[in-house]
Amino acid sequence: MDGSGASPPSLMNEYMMQGSVSSSGTRSMDVIVYFMNDEAVPLTVDGLSVMTAHELHRIIREVLVLPDIAQEVFALWLASPLLEVQLKPKHQPYKVCRQWHDLLARFTNNSAEDIHQDEPCLQFRRNIFFPKCRELQIANEEVLRLLYEEAKSNVLEGRYPCDLEDCELLGGLACRLELGPYNQEKHTPSTLRPKLECFLPSYVCKKRNGLLNAFINRGSRQANFEQTLLNSYKEVTENTCEEGETTNYKEYLKKCHELPYYGCAFFMGEIDKPAQGFLNRAGRKTVSVAINMEGVSVIDRKEKHVLISLKFSELSWDHTYPEREEHILWLEFDGNNEGTPVNKLLKIYSKQAELMSGLIEYCVELNQGGDMHSPDSVSGSTPITEKRSKLRRQESVLCNRIKHLTTIDYVDDGTEIKRVKPKRAASFFTRQSTHGYASVLPADSPVES
Repeated sequence: MDGSGASPPSLMNEYMMQGSVSSSGTRSMDVIVYFMNDEAVPLTVDGLSVMTAHELHRIIREVLVLPDIAQEVFALWLASPLLEVQLKPKHQPYKVCRQWHDLLARFTNNSAEDIHQDEPCLQFRRNIFFPKCRELQIANEEVLRLLYEEAKSNVLEGRYPCDLEDCELLGGLACRLELGPYNQEKHTPSTLRPKLECFLPSYVCKKRNGLLNAFINRGSRQANFEQTLLNSYKEVTENTCEEGETTNYKEYLKKCHELPYYGCAFFMGEIDKPAQGFLNRAGRKTVSVAINMEGVSVIDRKEKHVLISLKFSELSWDHTYPEREEHILWLEFDGNNEGTPVNKLLKIYSKQAELMSGLIEYCVELNQGGDMHSPDSVSGSTPITEKRSKLRRQESVLCNRIKHLTTIDYVDDGTEIKRVKPKRAASFFTRQSTHGYASVLPADSPVES
């Protein structure tokens, strides 16, 4: 389910608070609450039509016997294949459901028929504003299990693209958690065969079945996947705790924390493709825009890899909607053009651009508030101004692929904006994080790469 939003932007908040509900507020109604692993809890609730998300959240926690920390860790979402929305505590889920088709018409490009047939489900999912560093401080096993199930679902569905090595490690950890400690007699390639897609993303298997493997017997390739997963399973068992699963859940989450898009809200969008071929033909590429408390990542939905991932300290942004034209989210970041320091502008076309812009602004504000009270940022255990460390693998799915982007490169010499010139004095946009994003220096100044 892609094309998500979170509740903080005032636009979505005001829109959801509009309207009225004619149904009786005291009538008992049945509601099904889903989790990311497709588990569900049926409830019968009095006054659902006027109940707030905060009140329904409390009922769910009581039914699941979750500790108080779950109020911060999880949120209620309304989600469908066309749109995902994290609800604020004061939102009324029933009312938002009644307005769902209006939301789709406003924030998606789907046809009237698709909108009419779409129906959201109520989900109990991770709150995107909960700092991931605090996850590892949680002691309750059930809370950790729910976080694990959600992270695993996102890995298997490709929402969290991972390198092959990481997929194998995470698959081994999942085997350990769901099948118990490795047993040589009990766990064999044949026993893993029917469960392979429960532990490894399908796109990983497809990539390994490339052109060079086209002439290899399919059974041999399948056995290779099973044996690789089995080896990882065995290694994980030897290196993880055997008593209780709390530590093992945390190991899985800790590995997922390395992904820049962990805990993100996902939005649908398109970007321009670089011109190719003799005729310089171009087009658009469908992308997912992932936003969390740390920054923004643009992910190629087809290839399952990162195109650009930026912390808030590394970017400026803006949202524009020219009359009779498309909504655009602009991302501005430092780069170079044939060795010349430039500013790069990336255009992301999306009817959800205004929601993205509002969410970025809200996350930046939360980070600034967190920095005022703690040496660590809200988003993690390291200050937000710290630069991202270099990745170990040059071909990692997490590497930025600037060459795959069509950007507008410019500098500002103080009097006018010029394309690809070695001077710039200020940002093209006024909206940016105050944590560390700086202008490109003049050509005679030293520039760090």
